Amino acid sequence: MSEEKIIDGMQYGFVPNRHLWYFEYYTPGNCGIFMKMNKHLYSAQSKYQRIDIFETDFFGRVFSLDGITMTTEKDDFFYHEMLVHVPMFMHPNPKKVLVIGGGDGGSVREVLKHKSVEKVIMCEIDEMVVEAAKKYLPVTASKLDDPRVELVFEDGSQFVRNFKNEFDVIIIDSTDPTAGEGGHLFTEDFYKACFDALKENGTLSAESEDWLYDGAWLRLAYSRIKKVFPVTKLYLGFMPTYPSGMWGYTFASKGIDPIKDFDPEKVKNFGEELKYYNEEIHKAAFALPTFLKKELENL
Repeated sequence: MSEEKIIDGMQYGFVPNRHLWYFEYYTPGNCGIFMKMNKHLYSAQSKYQRIDIFETDFFGRVFSLDGITMTTEKDDFFYHEMLVHVPMFMHPNPKKVLVIGGGDGGSVREVLKHKSVEKVIMCEIDEMVVEAAKKYLPVTASKLDDPRVELVFEDGSQFVRNFKNEFDVIIIDSTDPTAGEGGHLFTEDFYKACFDALKENGTLSAESEDWLYDGAWLRLAYSRIKKVFPVTKLYLGFMPTYPSGMWGYTFASKGIDPIKDFDPEKVKNFGEELKYYNEEIHKAAFALPTFLKKELENL
């Protein structure tokens, strides 16, 4: 590629035939992901972060914050199904759910596949993200106007402190801790507030980054959640357009064990379409590589 430049905070490259390319570097200037952009659909600087949505041939529409890929139409279900359905299937009867972050709407879409759900509160700090998603990201934002959904535009780390013994499931669908306001959702005080906001049989999941490029954040999130919740387990899933392709999630509860208490029949009899998650994936996701098991044991 003959030239690279920064345009309004986003990394672009130009090749001789004048195609526009999107670059996301996982390490400064050394490696990452690139995509040929067909059309730049939306670009704005909110109070919190840079928001971009563009079209590509292979990945469909791509949504990024501060130059970091959040979702693509090609693979969003890898991430959202693993983040949402692990805690949802572990709860005996989830009715009230809090999604913190998740402004693209993918987590809400997956939550509402569970017929027992009566109310979902999505607390997203950046209203401009939700507005853009509704207009340009129909694949993920399809359920944001559902009458069971309440949208709140506040700092989730503060909003959750308003509740005690309120939610059946809490899903932390945060941005990367290095993007926007995501770092507020990786603190021990925040996880304590989530513990208090959950009912006694409540379950929680939190996106926890990847081991290879963001291992410090993964270890930090896991160790802090483990200090708060008596049951804390890391699980993994593939995510092609995220750094390393192997993404970490943390399951937590006040007593429910995601392996011992898992009922595969609930998943087998689930009436909604699932493209990634199934009963075998659920169990396998908690089988960690040796190097990662050793790291967690030493925390």
